[in-house]
Amino acid sequence: MDTTKIDVKDLCVRSVHIMAEGTMEDFEAIVHPDARNREDVDEPPASRGRGPAAFYATALWLREAYAELAHEIHDVVAEGDLVVMHTTMSGRHTGTFVSYDADAHPAQAFPPTGKRFATTQTHWFRVADGKVIEHWANRDDLGTATQLGWAPPSPLYMIRMFLATRRARREARQ
Repeated sequence: MDTTKIDVKDLCVRSVHIMAEGTMEDFEAIVHPDARNREDVDEPPASRGRGPAAFYATALWLREAYAELAHEIHDVVAEGDLVVMHTTMSGRHTGTFVSYDADAHPAQAFPPTGKRFATTQTHWFRVADGKVIEHWANRDDLGTATQLGWAPPSPLYMIRMFLATRRARREARQ
């Protein structure tokens, strides 16, 4: 058995779990200083850099919107420096979730519904120097949106979305 693969798998599993409760120090321990999250194109400005601080900013962004955030790990496969993980992400929508456009401006805001969700995701990682240096994912965003009542939205929720988006854009300009 190749112990390198076991260590690489464990590292990537840990990197997913710290999204829910990890500290900045946890991110510094396992995220490479040059790490890039390819999913940052829909995330807040603080998430768009490189390294542990950007990954931690993504975690804080998710935690603001979702209580009880968790990943159930189903499968992990490693080949050299590449690790692939199949998970189910779950949580409860308790804060406003804001998605961002290509220029890092708020594109859409989804006010809290209090509803729970559980959707599958596939996370891809590249590891260098014993740390995560690259991440990208395939997520079931439509499944999440449907479970949380974002799609299709009720007429009342559409109004709440409009007001939340306007508020998020106003706060971003300040």
